[in-house]
Amino acid sequence: MSLLNSYEGLRQESQRLAQENAELRRLVQLLQENHELKLALHSRGSLGFCGPDFLAEVAVSPRAPRRRTIKFKDADRVHPGLPAEEPLPDSSASTMGAPEGRFHFAIDRGGTFTDVFAQCPGGHVRVLKLLSEDPANYADAPTEGIRRILEQESGTLLPRDRPLDTSHIASIRMGTTVATNALLERRGERVALLVTRGFKDLLHIGTQARVKLFDLAVPMPEVLYEEVVEVDERLVLYRGEPGTGTPVKGRTGDLLEVQQPVDVGALRGKLEGLLSRGIRSLAVVLMHSYTWAQHEQQVGMLARELGFLHVSLSSETMPMVRIVPRGHTACADAYLTPAIQRYVQGFRRGFQGQLKDVQVLFMRSDGGLATMDAFSGSRAVLSGPAGGVVGYAATTYQLEGGQPVIGFDMGGTSTDVSRYAGEFEHVFEASVAGVTLQAPQLDINTVAAGGGSRLFFRSGLFVVGPESAGAHPGPACYRKGGPVTLTDANLVLGRLLPASFPCIFGPGEDQPLSPEASRKALAAVAAEVNSFLTQGPCPATPLSLEEVAMGFVRVANEAMCRPIRALTQARGHDPSAHVLACFGGAGGQHACAIARALGMDTVHIHRHSGLLSAMGLALADVVHEAQEPCSLPYTPDSFAQLDQRLSQLEGQCVDALQAQGFPRSQIRTEGFLHLRYHGTDCALMVTAHQHPATAHSPRAGDFGAAFVERYMREFGFIIPERLVLVDDVRVRGTGCSGLRLEDVPKAQTGPPRVDKMTQCYFEGGYQETPVYLLGELGYGHKLQGPCLIIDSNSTILVEPGCQAEVTEQGDIRISVGAEAPSTVGTQLDPIQLSIFSHRFMSIAEQMGRILQRTAISTNIKERLDFSCALFGPDGGLVSNAPHIPVHLGAMQETVQFQIQHLGADLHPGDVLLSNHPSAGGSHLPDLTVITPVFWPGQTRPVFYVASRGHHADIGGITPGSMPPHSTSLQQEGAVFLSFKLVQGGVFQEEAVTEALRAPGKISGCSGTRNLHDNLSDLRAQVAANQKGIQLVGELIGQYGLDVVQAYMGHIQANAELAVRDMLRAFGSARQAQGLPLEVSAEDHMDDGSPIRLRVQVNLSQGSAVFDFSSTGPEVFGNLNAPRAITLSALIYCLRCLVGSDIPLNQGCLAPVRVVIPAGSILDPSPEAAVVGGNVLTSQRVVDVILGAFGACAASQGCMNNVTLGNARMGYYETVAGGAGAGPGWHGRSGVHSHMTNTRITDPEILERRYPVILRRFELRPGSGGRGRFRGGDGVVRELLFREEALLSVLSERRAFQPYGLHGGKPGARGLNLLIRKDGRTVNLGGKTSVAVYPGDVFCLHTPGGGGYGDPEDPAAPPGSPPQPTTFHERGSVYEYRRAQEAV
Repeated sequence: MSLLNSYEGLRQESQRLAQENAELRRLVQLLQENHELKLALHSRGSLGFCGPDFLAEVAVSPRAPRRRTIKFKDADRVHPGLPAEEPLPDSSASTMGAPEGRFHFAIDRGGTFTDVFAQCPGGHVRVLKLLSEDPANYADAPTEGIRRILEQESGTLLPRDRPLDTSHIASIRMGTTVATNALLERRGERVALLVTRGFKDLLHIGTQARVKLFDLAVPMPEVLYEEVVEVDERLVLYRGEPGTGTPVKGRTGDLLEVQQPVDVGALRGKLEGLLSRGIRSLAVVLMHSYTWAQHEQQVGMLARELGFLHVSLSSETMPMVRIVPRGHTACADAYLTPAIQRYVQGFRRGFQGQLKDVQVLFMRSDGGLATMDAFSGSRAVLSGPAGGVVGYAATTYQLEGGQPVIGFDMGGTSTDVSRYAGEFEHVFEASVAGVTLQAPQLDINTVAAGGGSRLFFRSGLFVVGPESAGAHPGPACYRKGGPVTLTDANLVLGRLLPASFPCIFGPGEDQPLSPEASRKALAAVAAEVNSFLTQGPCPATPLSLEEVAMGFVRVANEAMCRPIRALTQARGHDPSAHVLACFGGAGGQHACAIARALGMDTVHIHRHSGLLSAMGLALADVVHEAQEPCSLPYTPDSFAQLDQRLSQLEGQCVDALQAQGFPRSQIRTEGFLHLRYHGTDCALMVTAHQHPATAHSPRAGDFGAAFVERYMREFGFIIPERLVLVDDVRVRGTGCSGLRLEDVPKAQTGPPRVDKMTQCYFEGGYQETPVYLLGELGYGHKLQGPCLIIDSNSTILVEPGCQAEVTEQGDIRISVGAEAPSTVGTQLDPIQLSIFSHRFMSIAEQMGRILQRTAISTNIKERLDFSCALFGPDGGLVSNAPHIPVHLGAMQETVQFQIQHLGADLHPGDVLLSNHPSAGGSHLPDLTVITPVFWPGQTRPVFYVASRGHHADIGGITPGSMPPHSTSLQQEGAVFLSFKLVQGGVFQEEAVTEALRAPGKISGCSGTRNLHDNLSDLRAQVAANQKGIQLVGELIGQYGLDVVQAYMGHIQANAELAVRDMLRAFGSARQAQGLPLEVSAEDHMDDGSPIRLRVQVNLSQGSAVFDFSSTGPEVFGNLNAPRAITLSALIYCLRCLVGSDIPLNQGCLAPVRVVIPAGSILDPSPEAAVVGGNVLTSQRVVDVILGAFGACAASQGCMNNVTLGNARMGYYETVAGGAGAGPGWHGRSGVHSHMTNTRITDPEILERRYPVILRRFELRPGSGGRGRFRGGDGVVRELLFREEALLSVLSERRAFQPYGLHGGKPGARGLNLLIRKDGRTVNLGGKTSVAVYPGDVFCLHTPGGGGYGDPEDPAAPPGSPPQPTTFHERGSVYEYRRAQEAV
């Protein structure tokens, strides 16, 4: 939240106040007697902050008062302008690694504020907060902060226009958002990408998965480079084929073949052209350079010779396998590092000698400090937030006796969550501002928009965020016309005190915070709420303004709890076993409620919570890391090599730290191995520091035992028969240099003084609430809730039932009491509805975490191809996670079939298994496990839980159970119509094994080819269901069965309402244009089968009939789509058309009647083959529905399924194409659309694991349809085969083009070519299986998307509204959800 904008403005205001202030004469007299205070106030350029209380304190003090801040005139809030001074009992042990008697500065330069934490000669500490941007008063905030503290401590005026004397400065540590802001705002250096020929669009395509599943415009972050230069060079893995030359050995130990050396002559001319166009920074990304970097080094030498100022080689930036994230990292480095260097150089110029004799260190994303020269762009994006994690790790964790800590950093524009339990939790690949970075980073999860989260009432639901008011215009109370936000809700509830803030709001930035503006803005939302309550389907009593505000706060708290649960449970931890460490300006208002909801009993708020990131910099150590890729097995034969490599990397770290002046005694090193089981992608970076070496391990430690222990904790099982592989070797060297803060005892001086009394609103109404000033509280003071504690940077709310106490260190520890019991009835309450919506979704998400942790197969554990769901007593879907489009409506059909089929034959202890298309299945590999849940006193199940997972093989005529030419269901694998997997609590292993092997009895078919994984994954699905039962049981225990079942119905009705609103809006728009309320569309499969749809909208009811009656009959092949697939496609389309986040459940289909003729391609006979219907026909159904509504042109309409296999290996992929254009947007090129979102295997992984060479993977120019808005281009993908294999292709849109809309032209058809080794080219058609041989090339051209609008029309059709400001989500929780939706 912005507190200050211009100190000059405040100075002028203070002069005006001074003329009216009778106390001024008294102050002048005091200034004459107090030189230190005069300097302090002079440096502020203001005298008007001083009120009578402050002056009285000065009058009785022989020197400036030793308190954290001074007060505003006539204000209750303490002001952060004057540095605090706190004594440390023993500064000799806390020198931050530099000589004594000098200053040590730790500075966090944030987006809005810069925080300064200074240890002064003599050991006392000063803290200071100032604006990061205030050009009217100073050029650079960190420099200004240092200047002020030097001036105040020395008693000497230091002019701003002169470089500062550094003779009294020992060290400066800084965290900065310079890199993050440049990335967010795309204000980095102009960059060109140099990449291996054939891969010019590789980083544009990326993983090919879209970020927002239901956004038809497919918004994607743009690439960072401006131009691409293809480098004529190629390196491939050596396989000893005849005619190959002498291999070279990579640093992983792999042998490689140089197929084509770098063509330096051709490259020179291209680079000179870049220089002539003003590009001075390059990112060099060549295939397999992670293991053999000579080609990149050649290119780098040439570029530097020609005069490029910055060259980022991917092999140096992060030498890890996988070219796509490594390439993004190199681009980010080239894009950001020059900006960082410019900032550093500008900072240096503010000091004499440009800081030559001062130790200057910058915080990196991994939580360690680095020198200015080692501070690069790709390692800097979390520089600011990392300091906060280090801060609470070094304080709260120790002070709470080593209890695990959840960090909760809630500011004005974002909320960050992290975890610490004795060691930093790192991730090695994460997305920041849409850019995937392959570098060690603290796992900091941005989960919400903070106090600036906007508030909405949508279709009967309270919604908080993700849209944000941002810093400008900010919340409504800022008086700049901003929207209503969470900050406004807290202000209305009395939890923020306007008098605590300076008068810097409004257009002139001279007015106080406005409660009236908050109430007015919130009243508009409250009117919507009460209109719904009084005129909606369930009339109820209107809510007061405070009840509405309280509702939004409660919903916001529940929304923030969901990712915290996910963060802890992902690694097998219980959230309630943690302490909540709260910092940031807005966190104190929500800490008690968050902790209570998560079952935590302690909240810890550091005395410097508002400056914890700066203090974390002071506590941090200097870090140097060395890492290199590896391809060794973790076996005794490799232990000597692993020890040698660890030793070499350790030497590099020690040398680097000693070069910075650290003696060997202050250097600690820690070795890591990046380990995974063979055949999996789930690698864990493990250290052996708690596992000393044994006779059966490397000398560096028992990494194998550490891996097994962590794998068991996170996933619940191990695979002892599997070989463990080493992907990377890493050493982290630490130079111990951080400030070691000791206890700062503060004597209790009588009972705590109540500064004032105020009224705060809680459940049940307003309560008298005392207000305390943190600076006046002493050790041992205990404060009963409710109360407010005000410090210089935040407001802490101690809720009723909680107790706060001041610790010996001056921190606040809150003991969280149980929430007062409240009665929730079965009648609809919009606030409870919003809370139950989050609770129901959280249950499905936690089920998914258990399934992912306990499953063994790659499909479920790593590709995350599964869904978990909760159903009501009628089998209607309540909540479903994740949102895999093809699963959305299908599981409901499955559960309801079982209810009808089994009737009374459902008993406690039964678990059902089904995959049959006529029983709600999608295709046979998707096995659905259903558990009916009984409750005491109820004869029928009270609800159901289910999990659907894609099993890699369940038999049939081809491995993978997805044959391109199947003509009957039996050819596609094992079939389960209604099978009791568990009966009476006993897992029926023998019976299910027999069923999985049954396809082998059919001629030409095989039983399951991986029984062990099938059984393990089925057990995992049963365990996931059991977790769901436990969680719903807890919910029933809290609210009662009738209330939980009532809200299951209410949440379904809410989804229904959202769809009805959309249908009414669509019908009204057509009616206003004089168009009929009936729309239709038609498209065809490549075999000519028509998919025909007629939609009749009932405007008054907000309902519609979707009639597929004229659709073609069942086909002989496998393009038949079960009825459940059509329903999934319809729910997906309805969600896209609604345009906002709504519960995806049974209610979505309540307003629509779907007519599908039996025996058609969309409702085939029970024995029809269906595998193609799941992956291809589903896409055509979506095209037809969206075409009928005129929402957008057709996308590629295909998944481009490619399977490759022989006796020793099998590989399957789906390939991206073009997305359709729409009103206001061009179609995205090279992306998956609609019913699939599968990530594609990285080119380097593909070539390492399979006998192929990827020759090309780039966009297909011109394949998108022309239009006022162009359709997206498809891709070209060429695979050269190195072994004999069977190639199978299952694709569509090879005959019928993706349509354009409103005059837009259609996209190009796809094309499948096989180029034989002898040069003969064959068109394979859309569906085929063919033998391929070494030297053959498969060339796949995927379809483009259709165009929108007449290409000759210069006037743009009505466009989509601009994207609202939202917070930028990041962290492992976000990456997990992205991976779930990329299926």
